[in-house]
Amino acid sequence: MKLLKLVSNQVKLGAPLPFNVRDEHGHLLLAAGQVIHGDRMLEALLARGIHADIEEIKALAAGRKVEPQKPALFARWTRCYWGLDALARDAQPPEVFRAALTELGDSVQSLIETQPDVAIYLMLRQEGHALRMYGLTHAIHCAALVGLLARRLEWPPERQRSALMAALTMNLACLDLQARFAVYGRLSQEQRDELRQHPDAAVARLREAGIDDEEWLRAVAEHHEHSDGKGYPRGLQDVGDMAQLLRLVDVFLAKISRRESRPALDLREAERQAFAEYPSSPLVTALIRELGPLPPGEVVQLANGERGVVIHRAAKPQTPIVATLTDKRGIPCQASMKRDTAEREFAFKALEADRQLVARLPPERLYGLLP
Repeated sequence: MKLLKLVSNQVKLGAPLPFNVRDEHGHLLLAAGQVIHGDRMLEALLARGIHADIEEIKALAAGRKVEPQKPALFARWTRCYWGLDALARDAQPPEVFRAALTELGDSVQSLIETQPDVAIYLMLRQEGHALRMYGLTHAIHCAALVGLLARRLEWPPERQRSALMAALTMNLACLDLQARFAVYGRLSQEQRDELRQHPDAAVARLREAGIDDEEWLRAVAEHHEHSDGKGYPRGLQDVGDMAQLLRLVDVFLAKISRRESRPALDLREAERQAFAEYPSSPLVTALIRELGPLPPGEVVQLANGERGVVIHRAAKPQTPIVATLTDKRGIPCQASMKRDTAEREFAFKALEADRQLVARLPPERLYGLLP
């Protein structure tokens, strides 16, 4: 791998990329042929130490064309994070903005339709994400969870799509502030005032880009409002159900995400708090049923003494598929094994307190995508 900034003279704004662009782990972020639309997008890539494959650079120097690569499963999620970053940072013509936003929404939609368990795993297991990326990862995870819940609520497909897009864009105007708060745990009064206005700022940007889905726009505008009138920015009491769904997911995922100033809240405590705030809400019911008692990302002990992490839900919620993290003696695994907890030997025994065990192995290995 080679730092992109060392070969950045080969990247031309508005022209197709001559090589594939990757993160420090080699995960594909931008494929050869994709276009860097603006200075800020390029600056963001350079600032974060994005890499290019040195063999591809040599091939390019030899006059050979570099073929675009298709990203693997977890790299597709990483590309969503960076896609949102580019969308939020760059001032683009309305048609370019809409096209990029539609492509990003399509990517998230495809991921939750084909691999919903991976989506939930990533929401619960965020140890691998730097806090400076919190605004990006939080927005993508919110869009994914809202999409899953809208489907469970059996909203019409077009309304499911509006809800996903609203979640994706609700924090468009405050991504950097969210990251700053995650890292430092404090904001200036000026930044707090800016944060209170971010729903209106997001709506304004969407309207400028030609977005005219009024339910989507209303949900973004109201996603911090509350029926008791104590929300913001307007203190409304009549709040649409799509906005309520966005607020529920936004707050819930924020609670189970770590900060520099505090650890992540336990999943069950976050569910209990959501139920206490909305005791008869079908939205909370949908949330609890979608995650189930043992969702992907939950760290568990098995009957045979092994410890592992849930990677797939099953028809019976109490019998998920688990990837091992330790053997029966508690020694960390070098190679993870899949266990079906419907089998007596591998039955679920208890939740595991040591949640840092899962940070040892990359999700690609747990899901069998790496040897």
